[in-house]
Amino acid sequence: MSRMVNCQVLKKEAPGLEHVPHPGELGIRIYENISAEGWRQWLDRLTIIMNEMQLSTADPRALKIIEQHMQGFLFGEGEEGQMPAGFQPPPAKK
Repeated sequence: MSRMVNCQVLKKEAPGLEHVPHPGELGIRIYENISAEGWRQWLDRLTIIMNEMQLSTADPRALKIIEQHMQGFLFGEGEEGQMPAGFQPPPAKK
């Protein structure tokens, strides 16, 4: 049986992550409070944020920005975590 967590993203109980997904205390907090589905939603948002803001994980400054967005998206902390300003989703395929 899957480990269940009270997911802060989904606002309900859901199957948790199998492993700590991020280093340090933030990773442990995510593991304890974010479901596998909530984490998947974050990864989708992360892709958009990285593309729109042209961030690289090789840049330590970008990692700080990514963590700010992560905390905003996953836990509603701070002003980050929303879609980047001016983001336009691609048109739906017919």
